[in-house]
Amino acid sequence: MKVRLNLATSPLESNRRFAVGASVIGTLGLLALIVLSANAFSVWRSEKVSRTRQAALESQIAALQQQRQSLAAFFDQPETVKRRQRAAYLNALIQQRAFPWIKIFMDLEKILPEGVRVVNIEPKLSADIVQLRFTVGALSDESKLKFLKTLETSPEFSHIQLLSESSAARPDQGDRVVLVLQAQYAVI
Repeated sequence: MKVRLNLATSPLESNRRFAVGASVIGTLGLLALIVLSANAFSVWRSEKVSRTRQAALESQIAALQQQRQSLAAFFDQPETVKRRQRAAYLNALIQQRAFPWIKIFMDLEKILPEGVRVVNIEPKLSADIVQLRFTVGALSDESKLKFLKTLETSPEFSHIQLLSESSAARPDQGDRVVLVLQAQYAVI
């Protein structure tokens, strides 16, 4: 027979529940630490990629701004300004040459009555509209009125405005009446 003797001054306490609970909590804490560390590392790595991308974009923006400033300085140079103005002038000349002179003279020939002649034509192209300012000389008031009526009924000319009308200064001049007109011409 065995006798169990406890010679301790205080009764024996079992700490097994505490040790098991602490082990479980420690293990869960360690697992949580590993998961959070892995998450923090992946976030840090993705932020590192985005920071690298952002730095590359910022350097690209800085390079483009520097390029823009150099281009602005280049285009503000007096020589370049003169070239741009000359190019605009040449483009205006090209646009004038593209004006349908033959067509307008053919249309005017159809509506000009006898005794009326075109003295001057000044076309202006603006936004697909041809604005004509022309000077017409007439031998008599009847031919002037006939011209104005046919001009108003013509489908090629619209928005007709009589800017000025003057009589000949000398009676021996060919035109008795000089008209200055403005109209829009329909380029078809």
